[in-house]
Amino acid sequence: MLRIAVPNKGSLSEPASAMLHEAGYRQRTNSKELVLVDPDNNVEFFFLRPRDIAVYVGSGRLDAGITGRDLLLDSGAEAEEILELGLGKATFRWAAPVGAYGSVKDLQGARIASSYIGLVQRYLAEQGVEAASVVKLDGAVETAIQLGVADVIADVVETGTTLRQAGLEIFGDPILDSEAVLVRRTGAEPSAAVDQLVRRLQGVLVARRYVMMDYDIRVERVEQAVALTPGLESPTVSPLHNEGWVAVRAMVPRREAQRIMDDLWEIGARAILVTGIHACRL
Repeated sequence: MLRIAVPNKGSLSEPASAMLHEAGYRQRTNSKELVLVDPDNNVEFFFLRPRDIAVYVGSGRLDAGITGRDLLLDSGAEAEEILELGLGKATFRWAAPVGAYGSVKDLQGARIASSYIGLVQRYLAEQGVEAASVVKLDGAVETAIQLGVADVIADVVETGTTLRQAGLEIFGDPILDSEAVLVRRTGAEPSAAVDQLVRRLQGVLVARRYVMMDYDIRVERVEQAVALTPGLESPTVSPLHNEGWVAVRAMVPRREAQRIMDDLWEIGARAILVTGIHACRL
């Protein structure tokens, strides 16, 4: 039985469960459930703290898990990401009082506070910078500078508003661009069950990014039309009962669907329909 770890709380919990549900797996209906068996798919789900998932997977106790890239790297576990899931995107940046620092090289001998000290220490080592200290704090780390615990903080940054309100500014290159990832133990033996899990999740990702577009077009305009809707490999073109017309079907990027419909209409396409894709295998 395949054993998969899923975040039990936090920003990744509901999106991860929703993706697994779309991939055809049973998911819990009670947030207090810690273990769930899906006999139809021969899978057992373990709902764990996101920060612990990489550790359990890296130990070999679980076959795969969903966690953040930041948590994976911070854990130091013997686990590796095998699929980006496009959820929970975040950027980790340096922040300090305005004008105090310009780049990561300026952090030599600085006191740094972060909730992700493993990630920070790894980045500093890669840059050849030795900090005076790296202090682990949970919660709002921006107060660490005001309270004299640190000179610099490393934290998740979205708009930067909270940092500015604390009198801080972002500086230097991003430490990490993070998102939810599927992980497995580093060097794990090939697994047909894990491969199937990956294919299913890839199918969900494609289904979320694309829609199916159908339309009718005059034969002499087909080349123009398929240039707008090339599909993933090639569109399907079928003759219609009315001579001189064909029906075209192709997958198109969801975010571009309205623009493509406008362009098709301009070249004479009619009966343009867009439908969602619930699952696929490519």
